[in-house]
Amino acid sequence: MIRKLALALSLALCFAVAPAVAASAAGARPSITAPSAILIEPSSGRIVYARSPYKRRGIASTTKLMTALLLLEKRSMTHRIKAISYNGSAAESTAGLVPGERLSSADMLRALFLASANDAAAAIAVDIGGSRRGFVRMMNARARRAGLTGTHFSNPIGLDGSGNYSTARDLSKLAVLVRRFAVARETMNRSKATLYSGSRRRVVVNRNTLVSSVPWMNGIKTGHTGSAGYLLVGGASRNGVQLISVVMAEPSEAARNADTLKLMRYGFSRYRSVRAVRKGQVFARVDVTGRPEQVALVASRTADVVVARSSSPTTALSGIPSEIEGPLKRGTKVGFVSVRRDGRPVERVPLVTASSVEAPALIATLSGGPWPLIGAFVVFTLIALAANLAWRRRRQGAHVGIKAN
Repeated sequence: MIRKLALALSLALCFAVAPAVAASAAGARPSITAPSAILIEPSSGRIVYARSPYKRRGIASTTKLMTALLLLEKRSMTHRIKAISYNGSAAESTAGLVPGERLSSADMLRALFLASANDAAAAIAVDIGGSRRGFVRMMNARARRAGLTGTHFSNPIGLDGSGNYSTARDLSKLAVLVRRFAVARETMNRSKATLYSGSRRRVVVNRNTLVSSVPWMNGIKTGHTGSAGYLLVGGASRNGVQLISVVMAEPSEAARNADTLKLMRYGFSRYRSVRAVRKGQVFARVDVTGRPEQVALVASRTADVVVARSSSPTTALSGIPSEIEGPLKRGTKVGFVSVRRDGRPVERVPLVTASSVEAPALIATLSGGPWPLIGAFVVFTLIALAANLAWRRRRQGAHVGIKAN
């Protein structure tokens, strides 16, 4: 009896769980705890998920995304930044920088992204802005230029303050700007890094534990204070689809990570990467002037595009002539193929000749354009000259005959 009851309960549980699993597989909207969150597909700029995305909240160390952006825009990665005296609380994250030592911008960036080092942020601020106050002015000016209308900074570190806030939407925009830089993408995707510049060698560990535990997570920046709660601006890439998420005011690191993964899986269920154009793919064949042949026009490179799973990209040709005339080398650009997503162009790939094109044959050349008229004129002229010459010779012969008589 007990076994039968257990079996019945197991079956009931399976039937109860099955719909939830099916819904998850179908990309059902995730249930998260974060009061403010967003998920975007950056190549299209589409918002995939949003919850109170324009609510202004404390942002803790995600502030350092703007600090990093100014460093990337204003300094080379080989530039040396002088560490300054920084007296933070025992609970603050630092890299243990010694005042006066100099680290490369690349190492400062690693300390900033991975260890979330407040002493690195303070040194960067003084190096670029001349002072902390001057750097904060630069931060807010850059935020205005980027259209971050719900954002204001009061420090380069992320310390709690009424003037240091942003929104989930603005943080996602800021993340897109930072990720334009290859060195930033490479840095935030590390689980740890060794800093070789400075007075001693240091190892910094990424506080975003998802980067080391989930293969497709590749960033971006964590944040936490008692007032702001737990935040994560997350990045993920799988099968050619890149996503950026933001969760704010989470109650714990576990909740922050769980919600981020829910959002990412939701996004991956709704988008896919499609190879719209393959390098070497034939898109047109064009007649060759003066020759009984055609030349193939092929794509010069591959183009992949991210689209919703329910849609597909389209292509359109432009700049293709009715015929082309040689001589042309193989790989000569002739026209374009445009890739469109939802009717809007997102890629423009040059088409090139798949083979060389020889010059037109002489007879064929003379048979086209103005050449028939010119040829007829030349022939007529030659005939006239020949007739005139023959007439002159006959006349000259007759004249000689008269003299002989």
